[in-house]
Amino acid sequence: MPQHVSSHPAAFTEGTDYTALHNFAALRGQLRVSFTPHCNAACWFCHNEGDVPPPETRRDHTHKPRERQFDAAAYVQTITSLMDAGLRRVYFTGGEPLISRWARPVLEQLPQSAPDSSYTLITNGLLVRRNQEWLARTPLDKVKVSLHYFSDESLLEIAQVRQGIGVILDGIEAAREILPRVELNCLLQRQNAHEIRSILDYALERRLPLQFIELVDTGFNQSGASAAVSADGIIRHLRTLTSDEHTEIAGVGQGRRVFRIDGIEVDVIHSDLGRHHVGQCGTCPLRPQCIEGLWALRVDHAGGLQPCLLREDLRLDLLPHLDDSQALTSAVARHVTAFTEGTL
Repeated sequence: MPQHVSSHPAAFTEGTDYTALHNFAALRGQLRVSFTPHCNAACWFCHNEGDVPPPETRRDHTHKPRERQFDAAAYVQTITSLMDAGLRRVYFTGGEPLISRWARPVLEQLPQSAPDSSYTLITNGLLVRRNQEWLARTPLDKVKVSLHYFSDESLLEIAQVRQGIGVILDGIEAAREILPRVELNCLLQRQNAHEIRSILDYALERRLPLQFIELVDTGFNQSGASAAVSADGIIRHLRTLTSDEHTEIAGVGQGRRVFRIDGIEVDVIHSDLGRHHVGQCGTCPLRPQCIEGLWALRVDHAGGLQPCLLREDLRLDLLPHLDDSQALTSAVARHVTAFTEGTL
């Protein structure tokens, strides 16, 4: 496997227009790599990167995620090829990525990240301590822990986890012991509304960047839509703690409000700031319910690449291109171009 990511574009397939893919990368678009659709939690709002979420599978055993097609080599090849093509921000997700048999071999074989690139593991924190030793040897730059709860009671209500919040908080400490950057994210909802300030205080005391997120409707979570909580309340509270505030609406994805409190960044994904839509979105029948736009290319365990959570019909099959990295990047570039030009 390669030991570094090239700082120069790969030798691309002649005749392929890479402009849209390079623009997406320049706007800080993410490459999100899902190791598994399975999870040791079952958060009611989970979108599972476009696959069937764990709570849905638990409710209906006939509703199963896609079958696995990727192994460790396929993951590493895909990631390396797309980073050589210009993508720089790689996020590893699931389900819960640390329950996947491929998490360790993939993360240990990753090419070293270039100065302008980063690898981030997104986890619920339950298995970080158990995997701490080998995680310390990977080129990960950051761990982002989902902390949507702050008590045993809210953890059980939101995620159906009985282990207790102490395991997750210990996982956060385990991550802090081995990695230079640990961040938290928290979905605003009725079930944790009474704990939001405690989560904020916890993050500030430990000097951990924190992101608050408004609920995104993905179909699977519609039955719980009434639990969504506006970000207006936490924004008002943050303004009592600091006057250092700015908004970011450039790039891809939703706009966000960014606060800095004693040097710690707290940002709020706020739907009021708009979204980034492209050509394919213009005629999309689901656009009225989409509050995200195009901000990530999602590679899943079944070998697909999806530019949109709400449209499975826009998924690209990567399997026919795995034998040729140039063919793979060319196929992805053509797909992104068709999406942004509205011809997909």
